[in-house]
Formats: sequence, structure tokens, C-alpha cells
Amino acid sequence: MTSASSPLLDMTAGTDLDLEQALVTAFLEHAPDIVYFKDRESRFVAVSHSKARRHHLEPRDLIGRTDADFFAERHAREARQDEERIMATGTPVLGKLERTQWLDGREGWTEVSKLPLYDEAGRVIGTFGLSTDVTAAEKVKHELEQAKRHILDASRMAGMAEVATGVLHNVGNVLNSLNVSASVIATSLHQSRADSIVKLSALLQDRGTDVGNFIAHDPKGRRVPEFIDSLAKNWIEERDRIQREVTCLQENIDHIKEIVTMQQTYATMLGTVETLDPAKLMDDALRMNAGALVRHHVSCVKDYQPVPSIVVEKAKVLQILINLIRNAKYAADEGRAAERIVTLRIEPGEAGRVRLVVQDNGIGIPQENVDRIFTHGFTTRSGGHGFGLHSSLNVAREMKGNLTVHSDGIGHGATFVLELPAAAK
Repeated sequence: MTSASSPLLDMTAGTDLDLEQALVTAFLEHAPDIVYFKDRESRFVAVSHSKARRHHLEPRDLIGRTDADFFAERHAREARQDEERIMATGTPVLGKLERTQWLDGREGWTEVSKLPLYDEAGRVIGTFGLSTDVTAAEKVKHELEQAKRHILDASRMAGMAEVATGVLHNVGNVLNSLNVSASVIATSLHQSRADSIVKLSALLQDRGTDVGNFIAHDPKGRRVPEFIDSLAKNWIEERDRIQREVTCLQENIDHIKEIVTMQQTYATMLGTVETLDPAKLMDDALRMNAGALVRHHVSCVKDYQPVPSIVVEKAKVLQILINLIRNAKYAADEGRAAERIVTLRIEPGEAGRVRLVVQDNGIGIPQENVDRIFTHGFTTRSGGHGFGLHSSLNVAREMKGNLTVHSDGIGHGATFVLELPAAAK
């Protein structure tokens, strides 16, 4: 048996049969992906060492056996149907993603390519295939989809306000890393040299019984052993590179899970309707924005009139007010007023309503944007997401309230009014 670092064989000695046997042996020993050859009854006639290791067996232990000896009935039946179709039509199956089910209950994912196997006379005598275990990559993909669904659920429960600035910001940073790793994996798969096996097989089969002379004397043929060795090394490097990126993907998905768990804890505050003091709610929302107001040198003026309590869900009202005060801070910061001011007012509304007002003397809103300001995805702020105000309006309406805006245009600031139902006297 030859090693990967030694010459495959002496090209000047041996028969054509010896040469072919040496080539096949070298390939099956060193191919990192799963390689197998089957007869017309789908029995294994030759397998790679990597295929045998997958079953914790030696290659000779698989000879004469079928997929039904290792995999669940449905998986084995579908594989057999594919192979019968290939032998009947001569049409290969390339890059098929299969869900692999083992007899012991294990499941995984495999990317499979299968082709017809011909004899010297051109008759189909079986099939051969090349498979790659992509279970880890599919698991990462599934968990990423689950993480995204959790984010969406948390976003709906938390009213999108704090989620937009907290979860989405943090997850966005992690997704950048996920995107880089996914791009590396996609590029590696796209540039895979797996197709070279098909081309090499076709090249050797075209030579028929003259393959020994072709490899011994033809300039292209003499490069075949070197090519097989190069291909094996390339596959090993590619496998290791993809494995590193899959590990990175898994770590980042775990990070996303932590962020989602934190937001789900916050979301448990939702659902309880209470009778609350509007002034206390406004002060709580102001306290959560206090640090940012100081950093941006924005002054806050409070004008609270006597009003009745309101009947609301505390978490939802806080999220709306936090969002409105934060937006007012940005608007004041971007305006041209000598003194940046955000005014908070509480006043009686009409017909048993209470008005919570957040006003700024900042950049203002053009008239054409006033009617669009609550539209999902609409934003005029660089780096904005367009979720906060849209979600705030929906949450206000869920509590039988309303959210409106007024602005006299650019340079004249904006006033947002949250109206909520007052408690019965």
C-alpha cells in the first residue's frame, strides 16, 4: 500500500491491471468524502475508507451489503429508486440534499451525487457516488432559522420599540459575523473540486482498456496520480476550513439565543392591565433615557397637569414613551436651536382620555412625511429601522388609545401625543 507522500507506483513497471488497481486503491484510501461503487442490485462492490469509517467498519465489511443494512427502510428505498432510475436513463443525480436516517434512529443530512457505472462495452453495470456529510451545516441553518423566529416573536411581544434598539442592534452585529462565515462556506462549496471526480472518471472510462498505456505514456495521463493526491489534499483543507466556519456559526447562534432569552424575560411583563399614575410612567421613561439626554446636551422640561389614573399595560406604555423620548432626543440633537429642549407634558384629553405629550424643538418633519411617519419601515434618520413608531401606534390602539404627531415643518420641531383611556371614577 502506498502512502500519500510516496510515489503512487512505478510507471515503467507492472501491468495495466496493476496500474488501475493502484489508482483505485489510492483514491479510495485518501478521498475525504464518501465514495462508493455499486452493482445493478445496489450492493457495494468498493467503498472509500471514509465511507467505512462512517459505519465504524473496515471497507471489506461493506462489500456485498446494501443501504438497507445500515439505513432506515424509507431512506434505503428512496436511494434504491434513484439508482434504478440512473441505470435506466443514464442521467446522473448531482448535488441532491438527502435526509439520512440510520437504523439506530440517528438522523443527518448528506449532499449526494450519483452516476451510472459502465463496463468496457458501454453497458451499465451499476452506479457510483460521491457524498458529503453536511449535518453540521444543516443543523446550524435550522438553528439560525429558529433564532430568527424567536427574534420575531420577541419583537411582537415587546412592541418592537426596545427590541428595535436592543435586540435588533445586538443581533445585527452578530449576524454580520454569521454572514461572513456563511459566505465563506458558500464560496468553498461553490469552488469545490468535486466535479473533478466526474471529469476524471469520464477521462479514464473513455480510455477503456488502454488506461494503463494512457497513464504511462500520455503527458496528461502521467499527471493523474499527482492530480488524485492534490485533490485529496484539497478536500481535506476544504473540510477543515468549512468545519472552522461551522464552529464560528454555532458560537454566534448561541450568542443570539442569549440575546433572545434576555428579551423574552422582559416580555413577561406584558399582558397585565393595571391602573397607573401617568406622571410616574413618564418619569420612568425619562429615567431610562436620562443618560442619553445628558450625553447629547438635551435639556428636559416637565409640565404635568392633574389627571386621573390610566388603565393600561405598564410595559407597553413604557416602551412607547421610551421610544418617543429617544426620537425627540435625536431630533433635538439634529436641529439648529441654540438650546436643545425636550418637553414632556401630561394633560386631560377628551371624553375620559389622558394625553401624554413628547415635544422637541429639533429638526422637524416635512409635511409630506407627517402622513408616512407611522408606516412600517419608514424612517428619515440614518441608521433608523422604521419599526418603533409603527409598533408604538399599533400598541397604543391595542390599549384602546391612539398616537398622533404634529409638526410645522423643517426647523420647527415635532409633537407626539399618546392618548390613553382614563380609569373610571
